[in-house]
Amino acid sequence: MEASSALAHRIDEQLPQTQCRRCGYSGCRPYAEAIAAGEANIDRCPPGGTATLHTLARLLDRPAPPLDTSRGQPGPLRVACIDESACIGCTLCIAACPVDAIIGAQKRMHAVLTSLCSGCELCVAPCPVDCIAMRPAAREWTGADAIAARARFDQRQARHAAASAAARRDAETRKRKAAVAAAIERARARRAALVQ
Repeated sequence: MEASSALAHRIDEQLPQTQCRRCGYSGCRPYAEAIAAGEANIDRCPPGGTATLHTLARLLDRPAPPLDTSRGQPGPLRVACIDESACIGCTLCIAACPVDAIIGAQKRMHAVLTSLCSGCELCVAPCPVDCIAMRPAAREWTGADAIAARARFDQRQARHAAASAAARRDAETRKRKAAVAAAIERARARRAALVQ
């Protein structure tokens, strides 16, 4: 198991960390784990293109298959741009962005921090007013971008896990309080019945 985890880590280091989900997994790390476990082929990463495909083939000492273009076409980095005049501040794009590249507040205009945008396109579909477009980035996605995107993705995942755990604790506390209140009410009703 540890060898598979080490291999998954090495594979993950070679992926572009756009967290786009085009591979069919919830992020680059789960895809890397699936490759390491022999559950997924190395041809599912359009953002990495043929360069990543060949790097993974060398790492795993296997021939490189053709890139699976049914998952998207490789190409230059594109970043999301929000039409500020059309944005209604719904925050759906913020919730969808896996690398925290969109800023804004409820019912306020949002903006994409293009230097952080991985080009995953996950913000486009949830927008109810269709005010997000993908535009050429005029820069390359670098190894430093990948490292920073992975760190932001991991921080986001940890933040969401902590919020979910807190929500579960709050729900359990409310459930216990409701059970105690119901027990107290039943005891009062019994006592009232005995007094009469």
